[in-house]
Amino acid sequence: MLGLIGDLARERNATMAQISLVWMLCKKTCIIPIPGSRKPERLRENLGTAQVTLTAEEVARIDAALDGMDLAVFGGHARA
Repeated sequence: MLGLIGDLARERNATMAQISLVWMLCKKTCIIPIPGSRKPERLRENLGTAQVTLTAEEVARIDAALDGMDLAVFGGHARA
């Protein structure tokens, strides 16, 4: 998963955090991520997400990678 996000980040000249944020923004129009920012450089990085785009195919690739993972978090799904 990290390899996929890293590859997309390099292709887009973006950070992995920016790819993660833009992926969330692509999911539904009602989703509004609220990233934390303690440092000015992180705020600039988060704002830079507005310049990053993902294709529908790239969003689907991230979704497929996540669907194949067992996530032990709230809202995650365990494989039987």
